[in-house]
Amino acid sequence: MSKPGKRFTAAKATVNRDKLYTLEEAVKLVKDAAKAKFDETIEVALNLGVDPRHADQMVRGVCLLPNGSGRKLRVGVFAKGAKAEEAKKAGADVVGAEDLVEQVQKGVIDFDRAIATPDMMPLVGRLGKVLGPRGLMPNPKVGTVTMDVAQAVAGAKGGSVEFRVEKAGIVQAGVGKASFTEQALVENICALVEAVMKAKPSGSKGTFMKRIAVTSTMGPGVKIEPTSVAAGVH
Repeated sequence: MSKPGKRFTAAKATVNRDKLYTLEEAVKLVKDAAKAKFDETIEVALNLGVDPRHADQMVRGVCLLPNGSGRKLRVGVFAKGAKAEEAKKAGADVVGAEDLVEQVQKGVIDFDRAIATPDMMPLVGRLGKVLGPRGLMPNPKVGTVTMDVAQAVAGAKGGSVEFRVEKAGIVQAGVGKASFTEQALVENICALVEAVMKAKPSGSKGTFMKRIAVTSTMGPGVKIEPTSVAAGVH
């Protein structure tokens, strides 16, 4: 087992693992610890009081981060005719119908987010085994199956992030880059928490938002006091 590097060890020493920090304190600690040679991604992990094995406790949705995600997403759109042209004008990187389906079936996936018009779903549905495991399958619940492809493309390009609860009841999502200002990261985290709270399923009982933590790609995790985040949620 490899030992942690000096940089990580030094950063870890600045964090009290038994303490719950305010959102602002946590963001500052994470930004200060992000010393890698690349622009580290800032990620948030939300531990929810749900069991996603039950259909009525599934949590998923999409959140448009007010300050963007910092990622440059390649967007693929399954559409034809006027909607295909609309997608191209909106900035989609890959647009197609049957031809794009065939391309994906061959294992060529040149996009990070997939959008489809409803009429294309009978074809796109065949790609479930290819796109599903990669989290790329278009879904109306997160706005990626829609007739308004221009808005969907603009959202994906502008910093919308999809979220889905994992088996352990955890939602993880990138909310920006270490180069973002502290205020921008705070606003993005509040927006994500608000979106997840709005997606609270009917089957959730007891405390829904149990724990919140923030970290950078190469840095230690910092636990956040949930009430400090709630104060910034509208």
